Amino acid sequence: MNTLPFKQVDVFTQRPYSGNPVAVVLDAEKLAGEQMQRIAAWTNLSETTFILPPSSGNADYRLRIFTPKQELPFAGHPTIGSAHAVLESGFAAARAGHLRQECLAGIIELNVDRTADGELIFVRAPLPKIRAVERTQARRLSTALGMASDTAIHFLRIDVGVVWLVGDLGAAERVARAQPKLDEMRALSEEMNSSGVTVFGRAREERAQLHVRSFAPRLGIAEDPVCGSGNASVAAYLIHTGSIREIGAEYRARQGMEIGRDGEVAVRVENHAIKFGGYAVTCVDGKLRID
Repeated sequence: MNTLPFKQVDVFTQRPYSGNPVAVVLDAEKLAGEQMQRIAAWTNLSETTFILPPSSGNADYRLRIFTPKQELPFAGHPTIGSAHAVLESGFAAARAGHLRQECLAGIIELNVDRTADGELIFVRAPLPKIRAVERTQARRLSTALGMASDTAIHFLRIDVGVVWLVGDLGAAERVARAQPKLDEMRALSEEMNSSGVTVFGRAREERAQLHVRSFAPRLGIAEDPVCGSGNASVAAYLIHTGSIREIGAEYRARQGMEIGRDGEVAVRVENHAIKFGGYAVTCVDGKLRID
């Protein structure tokens, strides 16, 4: 029987089953892309990743990321969960607190901060590409969120390797009340060539400054429990609009409470570079049978 090392890692949490899970297959260089896609469809998680030796001398390992339906050039929580698995398994080691991941979006830099609570892994997001969303489309997005079409929500289309339509709802309470119409959201995402919609609002609590939700029915994900690329897009939105001065260059965001999770994303903005991170914990550690 042929097997490969396999881990299921919960990301953006220190408490198992509270964050966003990712399946990680190590030593996956013998798998073809079609096999990877089939395995990702079988795990039926938002993403499944495959760890391979780097093709570049500038990287410590190579990562391929699959949703149940397609391959992604980059995604946040799979990157952090995979880095956790790489470090835990010994596939690669951090050098002076740094890891370099090769993926379809390029070489991604990671920082590993050793804290009293464990390893806090930060990812430097790709340089965002931002463009405005037309007023008519913004009204339709408001309707797709279950809000009145005349609700004034400013949306931006933000590409950080994954494309999100990002809207500022103002207050965390409005974020929590959103009731997305997934068919409408899927159609708009296809029309605007995006993965989905991320919304955020300001939270009045010590633990976090923002409350975030991400919806990606186009990728087969009704609501992402805790989304790294979505949070990176929110940071890009704040920088672009100048709202980062209100929130602060270092902040925390909570996500997932509406679907029984409670993840926490740490965000740092350094000279307009966006870094987001969190803790991770292994929930499953075993072997995956392959053909």
